[in-house]
Amino acid sequence: MNPAIFFKSVVVQLLAVAVVSIVLAVLLPGSFFESWGWLSGPAAWLLCAAFTASVLRLDPARTVFGAALAGLPSILFVVLGVHWLGAVFAAVLFGAWCARTGRGSVAEA
Repeated sequence: MNPAIFFKSVVVQLLAVAVVSIVLAVLLPGSFFESWGWLSGPAAWLLCAAFTASVLRLDPARTVFGAALAGLPSILFVVLGVHWLGAVFAAVLFGAWCARTGRGSVAEA
């Protein structure tokens, strides 16, 4: 496990998700998220994972697949009403995935 990849992937993913969330919240009405949040949330998460893979020079397909897996447990947090805590939990799982599957190229970045 590469600690540098772990921390960088968690930070980049959380920052990307925060930026996308803020932009969408400003541009779209709350009713959009009530109707389409089940689709837009996971889509934004996966797009942010692709961005993270690009920034950290990780394999895109493997990274997005890991993001999908890491996002699954966050469904429980959504059901419990603590959506953002689920995003943080998923980001930590995502970071662990990236640290396990990523190669050392990000250590030099």
